[in-house]
Amino acid sequence: MKKVLLIKEIYLEAFKNLGHIILKQYFKAFSIFCFCLIALVIYAFLFRVFTGFSF
Repeated sequence: MKKVLLIKEIYLEAFKNLGHIILKQYFKAFSIFCFCLIALVIYAFLFRVFTGFSF
């Protein structure tokens, strides 16, 4: 039982900060993706406005 607890403790210690790094990179990529989509929507809307598209 002591070996199982030791392995568990080593595992938790090794991967303690790994989740934070992965989440941080994921949210950074997601925010860039969302910004690009919002910029695309604004571009499409302005293109339609300036070319005389009737809503």
